[in-house]
Amino acid sequence: MPIVHISLVEGRSEAAVKACVKAVAVTVHETLGVPLQSIRVYATQVPAVHWAIGAHTKDEAAAQPEWRA
Repeated sequence: MPIVHISLVEGRSEAAVKACVKAVAVTVHETLGVPLQSIRVYATQVPAVHWAIGAHTKDEAAAQPEWRA
């Protein structure tokens, strides 16, 4: 049973996250050939203050364009 975990910074709509996990499940089904009902996909939305890029959190990077990756 494939299990896929997606971590992303919060801020996307529920509809966007829902579409993403469904698309990932279909892609795993198509590429690995496993039944859809055996695939588990879940997404965790992380607050921007809990996500760091180097020594700066994502919320700090959003405020400083020169820090963006």
